[in-house]
Order: sequence, then C-alpha cells, then structure tokens
Amino acid sequence: MGRPQITTQQRQARLGERHRLVAPRRTDDVAEIARDLVALHATDPATVFLSAAIRMQNPAVATIEHALYEDKTLLRHHAMRRTVWVATPDITQATNAACTRKIAKRERTQMLKYLGQTPGVDDPEATLAETTNRFIARITEAGPLSTRAIGKLDPDLTFKVTAGSGKFTAEVGAHTRIGALAAFEARLIRTRPAATWISSEYAWELIERWTPTAFDEPDDAAGMATVVRAWLDRFGPGTERDITWWTGSTKTAVRKALAQIEAVEVELDDNETAWLNADDDLLDGAAPNEAPDESWVALLPSLDPTVMGWKERAWYLNDDYVPRVFDRNGNAGPTIWADGRVVGGWAQRPDGSLAYELLEPLSSAQQELLNVEIERVLALISDARFRVRFPSPNQKELLGE
Repeated sequence: MGRPQITTQQRQARLGERHRLVAPRRTDDVAEIARDLVALHATDPATVFLSAAIRMQNPAVATIEHALYEDKTLLRHHAMRRTVWVATPDITQATNAACTRKIAKRERTQMLKYLGQTPGVDDPEATLAETTNRFIARITEAGPLSTRAIGKLDPDLTFKVTAGSGKFTAEVGAHTRIGALAAFEARLIRTRPAATWISSEYAWELIERWTPTAFDEPDDAAGMATVVRAWLDRFGPGTERDITWWTGSTKTAVRKALAQIEAVEVELDDNETAWLNADDDLLDGAAPNEAPDESWVALLPSLDPTVMGWKERAWYLNDDYVPRVFDRNGNAGPTIWADGRVVGGWAQRPDGSLAYELLEPLSSAQQELLNVEIERVLALISDARFRVRFPSPNQKELLGE
C-alpha cells in the first residue's frame, strides 16, 4: 500500500479553520490562539497583538495584555531560530528544551569572545559572572526593570563591548548583552514594556518570580518531540525541510523526533515526502475536501505564524510574489490571505489608514470580506502608529516612499 496522498487543495481548505482565520473559529481565549499556532512570533512587538487580535471575536489590546502580564497564560521567551516567541507555559518549556538551551550555549561562547576582545577585560569568565550577578541583583532588589533602568542604577554595567567580527563590529553597552544572555539561559524573562503595546523596551524579571514553569525540564529530546508533534498538529503536513527550518534544529534531531512520535509519511502533490501526526484527520480515509467550508479573508501582520510556518511555501504563495512580501532574510511583511493563499500585502500609513496591494484578483464576495477585515484592523490599531521592523519590499511602494 502506497503512502497517503495529500493535495494542495486539502491543505488550503483546512488552513483557515486550524489557524482560526474563519469567523466561526475566532475566540477571545488568547492562550488558545497561541496554542493553535504553537507560538506567536514576538520579534516585532506589534505582531503578537495583531496576530492574536485578528483571530479574536472581540479584538482588544487589553485582553491580550491581561493574558501576558496578569494571568500569565502566555510567556515571552527566546526559542526557535534565536527568535523571541510568545507561547503557553508548557510550549515555552518544550521549546526551551528543544531549542533555547543550545542557543544559550552559543550565546555564552559568543559573549565571552566579545569580552575577550574588549580593552580592559583580562578575565572574560570572571567579568561575565560578576556583571551578570550584579545585573540580576538589581532586578532582585527593585523588581521588574528595563535594561535602560538597570544601566542608570549601575552605570558600571554599561561599559562598551566590541560585538561582531571583521568589518561588522560595533560597540554596545555590556548590560544589553548581559540581559539577553541571562534570558537565553532562562534566568530572566521579558515582562510588560515600559510604554505601549508596540514598544519593545520590556522590563526584566526573575523567571522564577514570574512563572512556576520549570525550565530545567524536560530533556532536550523530549522537548523536541513535543515541539514537532505540536507543529504537525497545527501546520502538518510538513516536509523534513519545513520542520528543520521552523525549529532551527538539525535534520538528525528532527528525524529522531519524528520517529519518537511515530509520525506518518504522506505524499504531496509534487511527489515530495511530508509528515503528519498519526491521529490527523487527513489519514482517516474521508473524502478530500477540495474547498474551504466557508470563504475567508484575513489581514495578517508581518512575521505572522501562518505565513512563516513553512520553508516550502509554493502551495500557498506564488513564487513570483515572494520578492514582494518577503525580505532577503526570509522575513514576511504584512500579507492579505484569501481561502488559504497569499493574495496581497498591506501597510499602515503615517495617518493611520491602511494601504494595500492585491497580487491576485478577488471575487466580489472576497472583496467585501477584505473591506470588513480592514475595518476590524483599523478599529484595533486605533491611534497607535507602528513601523514594521522587517519591512518587505512592497512596503515602500505602499507607503509612497
């Protein structure tokens, strides 16, 4: 018996429901939204709020902030591909084991190298230990503090470190690197920002004072198995290349995880091998669904988990559009989706209005849905103004720059 075959149409048809992009699947449970995407990209602070809000019945910044900073059903932590993510505590624990621990070791080695090439530092190990202890002591004494506030309290921590190598070096305050390394090592966690929801100047807090989540558990292999299972549940079918890229891990680790969770091989339209969890509905023998149950349109922010979920994107993004909506480093700008495909891009103008570009024509019904979604996004953003941290090539044109 051959491998089960999964069509592009099947993948597109269920994407809206699985990623809560169809209206009946919207919810105000922000933790459930994050779980249904495994995790929310948080490198750009606006992404967390926009990614969650467009999947909510009653979009509200305050509801998302409550989940992050009051209920703490979501945590902000470094994970896959050295990126900052927002996820539920159990997923954060798993991604820390699967990804962050390895990254933390590399970050520590790099920091010691930077200290070693900094004038006046004779013993990088001792300097790092002393400055880290002082950085953490300030937080222990005064509660959540931003890096800027810690620098003002202890100016000696702001000595310059030469970071980078070759032509690409820069002098940065040591305290900025110390805080980041302590976060990679699960000693500190990012809490509420000093300003608004679009600010990235977060306050640091001791991780054990913020959450009871045990970051010394599970072991690396178990963490990777949990992460891969969660990804397949929400993004499968996926190829080995998709999973390796998304996790930022090695093929060896991914293959071990696939074997551990007993994932099932399937065949995609291009005859490529992909994987599904053994309990996936696509394996139950039901007739293929060639169209979504309900037409949908969504405006997704830059770096939204849906557009960033796969390395191989041809099934939902025409190859010709990639240079329009992705930058050279693989960061996606804000996108417009219709029934499982990227059909355009959008941007917020300085006056708060939205500009958009359609790469494919919409039906009259889809255009009506797009108009509704534009109004939903405008209502959420209100008076806030933000710039995409990693603008896609179409952003300048949309903004007339």
